[in-house]
Order: sequence, then C-alpha cells, then structure tokens
Amino acid sequence: EKDADSPTEEPWETALKTTVVDVEVGEFQGHKVSVWDLVHSKYIPEENRKELLELYQAGELTLEQVKTVVSTIVTKAE
Repeated sequence: EKDADSPTEEPWETALKTTVVDVEVGEFQGHKVSVWDLVHSKYIPEENRKELLELYQAGELTLEQVKTVVSTIVTKAE
C-alpha cells in the first residue's frame, strides 16, 4: 500500500524521470539530465512545457520525440 501522503506517480511521469539525456550545452553541460528535469528547466517556457506534457500524456508524442524536442530547445537556447 502507498503512503497516503505520497502522491501516486503516473507511468508517463516515471518514464520522463528515468530517461536521461546527455546535455552538451548550458547549465547542464556535461551532465546526464532526466527528460523531466529538462522539460521543467528554464529553457522550456511554461506554455511549451504544458503542451509537451499534454501531447505526451495523450500518446501523440513518443518519449523519444519529447527527448528530441527538449534537447533541441536547450541546444538552440545556448
């Protein structure tokens, strides 16, 4: 049984948190960062973040596509 205080994590959320990307630029340079952390970083505007998460949850974007999109945004931002 889950502790009532701990929110249940959705499978899609777990996937984003356990999938890591090697980042070559910016504040994450040289680190392996989870897709979840990249989506919630300063590089992704709130509007885009919501859209990405909604599309991923709906199954319209694959995990690989989300990973590519956030990696591209971070790279272009730097």
